[in-house]
Amino acid sequence: MYKKLIVDSGRRMLNSGLTVETWGNISARDKNTGLVYLTPSAMSYDIICEDDIIVAKTDGSIVEGRRKPTVEFELHLGVYNARPEINAVVHTHPVYSQIFGALRESIPAVIDEAAQILGAETRCARYELPGTKELAAACVEALGKNAYACLLANHGAVSIGADMNAAFRVAKVLEMTAQIYAQARMIGNVHILDKKSVDYMHNFAYNQYGQK
Repeated sequence: MYKKLIVDSGRRMLNSGLTVETWGNISARDKNTGLVYLTPSAMSYDIICEDDIIVAKTDGSIVEGRRKPTVEFELHLGVYNARPEINAVVHTHPVYSQIFGALRESIPAVIDEAAQILGAETRCARYELPGTKELAAACVEALGKNAYACLLANHGAVSIGADMNAAFRVAKVLEMTAQIYAQARMIGNVHILDKKSVDYMHNFAYNQYGQK
């Protein structure tokens, strides 16, 4: 089940325009066993099969898999260890999110969807080299206790959620917000939503909106 989820999610990410080639990576945690399922390193998402998926414990020990895990292995495990309510991590390389990563700027809530799904702002983590424990720590710090996304300076974005669909929703809303914010800045002064409105919409989206 989880291996298929990772395979399908890789193709989903590639087809969504959230990354190119083999960049980015995906993982999911089984709530019942605590095991983490991850994409392999530097393999095209359109050819990955279930046998290529790596299974690990959150302490970093590999349980199953013949491939090398994603280079951001430490980042994924760091998120799961810091945020027990999170069960999916999607690391993307989308164009507009990376623009703000290159600027090393946070993305504020400039549209209702951002307020609802992302909260007041999406912070940019400090720059660290890819695949390092330092980058993992920077990502965890930028996410904090409540955020569902962060930017990685000069690198990409990380989106998380209670399940894979939630993580992808965060990733899509983040990239849409980044695009709107970038283009709005070229036209004029951007009006950022006030904290009271953001807090209301964020709480509504996660606790009241939709069907039970």
